[in-house]
Amino acid sequence: MRSLHKALVRWDDLDAMSHVNNAKYLTLAQEARFEWSFYSHVSKGEIPGILEMVVARAEIDFIAPILQGGFFVDVELWVESIGNSSFVMGYEIKSGETIYARIKSVQVGIDKESGKSRPLEASERAFLEKYLEVKS
Repeated sequence: MRSLHKALVRWDDLDAMSHVNNAKYLTLAQEARFEWSFYSHVSKGEIPGILEMVVARAEIDFIAPILQGGFFVDVELWVESIGNSSFVMGYEIKSGETIYARIKSVQVGIDKESGKSRPLEASERAFLEKYLEVKS
């Protein structure tokens, strides 16, 4: 199952080349991931799905430039795989039929006390499995 989120492309996201700066795509993905993993649950009085994680790797395929600010794009996200202490997420940033970027990130569960990776908890795995899309 994919999760759909709206993300605002701000006017100040545009760079000197009059398109959205490459680093801003990761910000759009991050905002959608925060909504997915935390805010959408807390706002309904639910326990967040997974909270203590960091990005260990991110890669972006730029498909089409975003040439304006001041509008919302859709960010679809899903889980591609789940490991012992990490999971891989996929994202598509798009508007209508136009896909602007595809992103992949590796998230690692972190112990806040030690700052080191930790195994994912059963409740986190159950949450992640709801969004797992296995490639055929």
